[in-house]
Amino acid sequence: MIKAQRGTKDIFGEEIATWQWIFENAKNVFQNAGFNEIKTPIFEATELFNRGVGDSTDIVNKEMYTFSVGGAEKNETSITLRPENTAGVVRSFIEHNLNRQSPPQKFWYFGPMFRYERPQAGRQRQFHQAGVELFGIKEPSADAEVISVAINFLESLGLKNLTVELNTLGCPKCKNDYRESIKKILAPHLKDLCNDCKMRYEKNPLRILDCKNENCQKIFEKDEIKKVILKDYICDECKEHFSELKNYLDELNIKYTINKMLVRGLDYYNRTVFEIKSESLGSQSAVCGGGRYDGLVEMLGGVPTPAVGFAMGVERLYTLTEKVKPKKIDFFVVSNDTTKAMKLTQKLRYNNKSAEFDLQKRKFAKQLEKASKIANFAVILGEDEINKNYYSLKNLATGEQNIIKTFEELINLS
Repeated sequence: MIKAQRGTKDIFGEEIATWQWIFENAKNVFQNAGFNEIKTPIFEATELFNRGVGDSTDIVNKEMYTFSVGGAEKNETSITLRPENTAGVVRSFIEHNLNRQSPPQKFWYFGPMFRYERPQAGRQRQFHQAGVELFGIKEPSADAEVISVAINFLESLGLKNLTVELNTLGCPKCKNDYRESIKKILAPHLKDLCNDCKMRYEKNPLRILDCKNENCQKIFEKDEIKKVILKDYICDECKEHFSELKNYLDELNIKYTINKMLVRGLDYYNRTVFEIKSESLGSQSAVCGGGRYDGLVEMLGGVPTPAVGFAMGVERLYTLTEKVKPKKIDFFVVSNDTTKAMKLTQKLRYNNKSAEFDLQKRKFAKQLEKASKIANFAVILGEDEINKNYYSLKNLATGEQNIIKTFEELINLS
């Protein structure tokens, strides 16, 4: 028997009802905040992720599904299944000259991503993300906007005890000063860092702070190193940006803590970075991550454009939310005359009602048994109903049964 590949999962039955509910909540919250849905291809040129996500990240180095297509005689091309969606949205923003429209340009998405990593609770090789991207606003009001929208969405799913962790990485100059200080203080300990961090040390030393390796964590806890990590390297302009953001969050009654170790796992972030965490996930507590990426549009060939956004894993959200029962259909047509049952079912569907009928010509009792499991009402078409041109409508929740004389009356009752 051929089975689903490791790290992938079929979603169906009762489970799909909760997935659909999460999607509808995302759609409602994001669109109410003025974000428009965008769908980008699930594969892009590999160069997009190498340049956008960063070649020092675990995503690019270890986790991408990359393929060569076309063959040498057809100008062989390298493509990659998208491991995240910000780079794809930025590519679309540039390609379609959306910078020419008045800011802000606001987008939301919901769809599958792909990373080759060890499957675990709430994490798959094909997984799904919901997220937003906001282009064109450099002010910290945009940062507060996306954090607020993320909180609204998570609360719409019934999630409580959420905490926002904040940090600022500063502008390119701030980041460069911080980067050099980190390299200097870690240089004597380079031999003790894990292999990944030894590579990060050369390419992007800030990413070392994101390492979960136990030995690396012990090094970060050393007083002389912790002092450098926690030191404030942010310029006055970046300090003002961060201060204004905190003021906005205070006004919105959004609780937050400052985490100087928070750098996020992608190279494109600058200034604001944040994570929203839930106490219900144990060590894997982050349900949302995001921040500002003012240089990414220009890095990928567009005009300089400030931007900020977030993404959250839907599989993790699924594990945290109360499960939704599948919605019952409006009508189940019960009849021994399959042709008439089929015609009435189609007529109900054409009038925007959900309806089913029995395909197996089973006895009335069996049809009513099936109806009681999946429908709100049973429409009974027996000999009398067919000969005298009326319907018997049974409320399957209460057992009450009434005679309905017209089709119009029938569809207005449900």
